[in-house]
Amino acid sequence: MTAPARPQRVLTEKELEVVCGIDLLTLHKCLLLGIVDPVPNLSPMSEDEGAWVREHVFSPHHRFVERGYPWGFWRWSYCEKGTCWNCLSDRCDICVHRQQGRPDVCDNTDHLLAFDGRALAQVIRRPDGRPCAWVCRCPCPKTGPAPPPPWKRKAAPADAVRPRRPPARPDMDPLFELEAS
Repeated sequence: MTAPARPQRVLTEKELEVVCGIDLLTLHKCLLLGIVDPVPNLSPMSEDEGAWVREHVFSPHHRFVERGYPWGFWRWSYCEKGTCWNCLSDRCDICVHRQQGRPDVCDNTDHLLAFDGRALAQVIRRPDGRPCAWVCRCPCPKTGPAPPPPWKRKAAPADAVRPRRPPARPDMDPLFELEAS
């Protein structure tokens, strides 16, 4: 497995607030799909032109699904997916692509869909002549010895430790009840 063509994307503060503000079920769907931090390819359309197409050309089914995700759903191909959910949780030792399971064994086919969402045909997207495949964008190694889990790592210097970022809304924090008691 080769390294991703484009590096890992770091969310801005404003984008992080958007992600922290979505409901938990949608967050889990975004994590599993790898679209919490998608890395877009260059597009011949501006963002405004793309928004017009999504609003006026997409079928009601496609608009409904697209609006359910903070950065959209239909606009991301496999090679534009970002960091896997394990690496986002600082568990690079169990990175999705180290496990050699899905999506590593995925054949990277996508489907051309009818207006009602039915699959009409399979499409293989190949931007820049390369196969379109998702490889987690985290810089951790995808092969070889696994990095140790967080609880077995040596303590980092105090200036290297990232502070825990507060959630946009305290009631969305899974530790909220534990900290309050």
